[in-house]
Amino acid sequence: MVITEQHKKMIDIYDLYNKMECNNIMLSFKGDITSELMTSILQIMESRLENMGEDPKIKKKVYNVLVECLQNLYHHIDEEPDIEDTIPNGNKSAIFMIGISPSGYTIMTGNYIKTDKVSSLGQRLDKINSLEPDALKALYKEVLNNDIVSEKGGGGLGMIDIARKTGQKLDYAFSEVNNEFSFFSLNIKVSQ
Repeated sequence: MVITEQHKKMIDIYDLYNKMECNNIMLSFKGDITSELMTSILQIMESRLENMGEDPKIKKKVYNVLVECLQNLYHHIDEEPDIEDTIPNGNKSAIFMIGISPSGYTIMTGNYIKTDKVSSLGQRLDKINSLEPDALKALYKEVLNNDIVSEKGGGGLGMIDIARKTGQKLDYAFSEVNNEFSFFSLNIKVSQ
């Protein structure tokens, strides 16, 4: 049997399907994050959690973390006019996946950021990860009460809130794409 290029693509699709199945991926998306898309994803996940008969407390926690993750993708994708020239394939889209396991849910996101922002974001995430629950609560209140607002309209509360709601450390990584851009990956666990 001669394997054609089309046949290879079909095998790749099946391989991708198997990888998603093995990782219990319930929903995945790659593309531009819009407010309409965020609303659709949240409605889909709310419906799936309801149909699965998930505990209301877990549903609320998963939903709230989803909102924060999607808002981070929506608000923090760098908008550069020349991004098409600096990122492979000229594509600045983000990726979002949610999976389920016996221990809970996993929410994975990824998006491009300016490489010069990697160090400061890593330091903020490391600080969040170093804090105990009471200290996280205090930091949240401090940021909220000091009216600290970033250029994107938030005060960095999203990541603090995710860590508070999940009670888990923020698992993250940066992959350098080129001198200008890196890819930021975030893996959030929501325990049952």
